[in-house]
Amino acid sequence: MRELIVLGTASQVPTRTRNHNGYLLRWDGGGLLFDPGEGTQRQMIHAGVAASSITRICLTHVHGDHCFGLPGVLARMAVDGVAHPVHLHYPASGEEVVRALVGLAGPGIDLRLVPHGAAGEVADGLTVAPLDHRVETYGYRLTEPDGRTLVPERLAAAGLSGPAVGRLQREGRVGAVRLEDVSVPRPGQRFALVMDTAPCPGAEELAAGADLLVAECTFADEDADLAAAYRHLTAGQAGALAGRAAARTLVLTHFSARYPDTTHLAAQARARAGRARVLAAADLDRVALPRRRDTAPRG
Repeated sequence: MRELIVLGTASQVPTRTRNHNGYLLRWDGGGLLFDPGEGTQRQMIHAGVAASSITRICLTHVHGDHCFGLPGVLARMAVDGVAHPVHLHYPASGEEVVRALVGLAGPGIDLRLVPHGAAGEVADGLTVAPLDHRVETYGYRLTEPDGRTLVPERLAAAGLSGPAVGRLQREGRVGAVRLEDVSVPRPGQRFALVMDTAPCPGAEELAAGADLLVAECTFADEDADLAAAYRHLTAGQAGALAGRAAARTLVLTHFSARYPDTTHLAAQARARAGRARVLAAADLDRVALPRRRDTAPRG
C-alpha cells in the first residue's frame, strides 16, 4: 500500500479545524512520519494509524510546529512495545533541539539518530535537498528504482510461462529470450515533500517528476509580501512549482490561520500547476499515490 495520511495542516498555530503539521506516508511495508507537530499522537488515533507502523521519522527543520509532537509519538511507540529500529532524520544544526525532544520521550525504543548537513541520499531511495527558510531546512524525496513490466502477449509469443517467467525476472534471460524482449520500462514512483521555504533550486530538484508532491502553501498570492518576509510559498508559487516539475498530484498544506477556507488557495495553485491534479488538504485526508505512469506501447 502506498498512500499519504494527512495528520495536520496548520502553520505556526493550530486552529479549531486544523492540527499542527503531520504527514504519514505508507510505502509498502514502511511508514515515514514527516514533521510531527504538537498533537500528532492524538491525530494518529483519529486516523486509525498505529505507532508500530512508523519506521522512519523525518524532520524538515526544528520550528515547533514541525517537531513538538515528536516526544509524544516516541513515548507512544515505547508504550506499544515497538521492537523494530526507528530512524530519525533531521538537519544537523538542530541537534540540540532534537536531543532535548528525544530526551523528553525517555527510553524504550531502538531510536537511531541520522543527522544530515548537505544534499544527498540519507537512506535507500530517500534523499534530501536544502530549502530556503529562516533556519536550516531540508525537503525529502522518496524514489522507487525504475523497473520493467512484463507484457503477457510477448511472453506467450516467446513460449514462456510458469516457473520460467520467475527465472527470467531473476536472471534477466532464459535461453535466447531476454527480459527486455518481453517487457516494457516501468518508471519508479516518486514522492516529494517541500515544507517551509521560499522558491529555491532545492524545491525544484525535489519536485521534479513527482507522482505525489506535498508542498506548503502558507499564504495566498495577494499576501506575497508576507510570504517573502517569512520565507514561505504562496499558493501560486506552490502551483508553479508543481507545473514546472510536471508533478502529477499536488497536495497543498501548512495553511495560515488567516484562511479558514482554502478554496481560493487551491484555485490560485491550480491556475499555475499545469496538468497536475491539485488538492487542498484537510486534516485526516488520505491520498493514494497515483497509478503508475504510462509505459512504452505494448505489443
